Amino acid sequence: MSGRIRLGMVGGGQGAFIGAVHRIAARLDDRYELVAGAFSSDAARARASAAELHVAPDRAYASWQEMVAAEAARPDPVEAVSVVTPNHMHGEPAIAFLKAGIHVICDKPLCHTLAAAQEVERATLESRALFALTHNYTGYPMVRQARAMVAEGAIGALRVVQVEYPQEWLTTRLEESGQKQAAWRTDPARSGAAGSVGDIGTHAFNLVEFVTGRHVESVAADLTTFVPGRRLDDNAHMLLRLEGGARGMLWCSQVAPGNENALRLRVYGERGGLDWAQEQPNLLVHSPFGEAPRMIRRGGAGAMPAAAQATRIPSGHPEGYLEAFAQIYRDFAEEIVAAREGKAPDPARRLVPGIEEGMRGMRFIEAAVSSSQRDAGWVAIG
Repeated sequence: MSGRIRLGMVGGGQGAFIGAVHRIAARLDDRYELVAGAFSSDAARARASAAELHVAPDRAYASWQEMVAAEAARPDPVEAVSVVTPNHMHGEPAIAFLKAGIHVICDKPLCHTLAAAQEVERATLESRALFALTHNYTGYPMVRQARAMVAEGAIGALRVVQVEYPQEWLTTRLEESGQKQAAWRTDPARSGAAGSVGDIGTHAFNLVEFVTGRHVESVAADLTTFVPGRRLDDNAHMLLRLEGGARGMLWCSQVAPGNENALRLRVYGERGGLDWAQEQPNLLVHSPFGEAPRMIRRGGAGAMPAAAQATRIPSGHPEGYLEAFAQIYRDFAEEIVAAREGKAPDPARRLVPGIEEGMRGMRFIEAAVSSSQRDAGWVAIG
């Protein structure tokens, strides 16, 4: 690694949960240095956030427009920028930095509308810069283990996929309390056409495709808004049809008391099954047909190279959410440095979700909303 990557950030200032997560993830493996940012659309808050983060005053910007112009003109501009704003503000800064030749790390989902996402896709394809999307659950060692096991045929031909992501935090109308995260996530103008589907359903969908290596071809979705007065869905049940004939079910909910972040994936083939849960991320259960289940632990016996490459500490010392998030940043750093040096990146590191996964997520949202409007009729994911 030839020096830390100079990192900028758009959004993520005072009071923003996900901004802090991105900064921790970027620093965990010492690959990046935060040197610039437009941390808020409020100029005073942007300056105060920059001061707290020890960003030099001359690189603390009042807007992303000011930031991209000033950084592009510097002899030492940011090499990558993290876009950690609400969904409706992902597209324009991402496009501007891509056009300036600056790599982009964007929070998910890609945008608030498919049309806006297509503009980002066009800019990515036309730019020499790289694009990453932080579907961070793909960074867990045991998720990568599951992907490798499916690919090598450990469970045989794929038959059934069951994925769920229930939460409880929006069980009441929290958005009316002034809670910032709830307010924008339940606002169609900022979040997009879907609520729980866009926020956490996209993670579940991405996990299915990442682990199985199969695209979901169509969905039959029932989106529901249980909390009176809420403008977007807070629960969804879906049937999935995957390429190759496999079938699946997806449930995402933000009104399920007793669940905090209970993302779980079960994959079944003709010779066995795999079971992984985000709240116990260091364990993968492999159940060969007719045999006792096998517990595969991160860093332990049975862990494959795919898991080892995403592992930092010995077995028995738990790794979790922040480390998985950091894995996306670490792998993307390898791609950035390879591009910087004109080399091909390590193939084992090329698991970072990018523009293709971002577009898949946006088309999934569009198909789910359309299906629900048709009384859960089947809709193809374009």
